[in-house]
Amino acid sequence: MSQGAKLTLAGTTLGAIGIVIFVHYGQQAERAAMHAGVIRDMEQQKLKRERQADFEMQRALEQEYRKIQTVSTTDQDPSNEKM
Repeated sequence: MSQGAKLTLAGTTLGAIGIVIFVHYGQQAERAAMHAGVIRDMEQQKLKRERQADFEMQRALEQEYRKIQTVSTTDQDPSNEKM
């Protein structure tokens, strides 16, 4: 083989290997980002469940307090009353 053919073969081989490595690391980074998104979604769902449980507990407490206490509603806001 001639010198030019050897250099061309070596260059294309190194280029192909470089492209394969670049694509491989790109796929790993993309997979890690997707996994991080799944973890973040799971944490958000957990937080939402916790908040919903707190809300339901507060609602139950409010109903219990309403049974015990008399609560009256007013039509006017006390801060807007005229003097």
